[in-house]
Amino acid sequence: MTEQEKLAILEDIFDLEAGSLSKEQVLKELEEWDSLSALSVVVMMKDQFDKKITGSDVRKFVKVEDILNLMC
Repeated sequence: MTEQEKLAILEDIFDLEAGSLSKEQVLKELEEWDSLSALSVVVMMKDQFDKKITGSDVRKFVKVEDILNLMC
């Protein structure tokens, strides 16, 4: 899966326009980054990448790139 495809998944989760998210985006600066989107990331990781992440893992996310790095 390409980086663009991963970004597209996150744009869908955050309900953002296609192509509007970059890996350098700081999550806390995104109005759309809230507890619901964080939960959606946890579910997406399990469903699409068979990876279990915890709330502790999510709290360590600073940039979009931190999420992308786990989407392998």
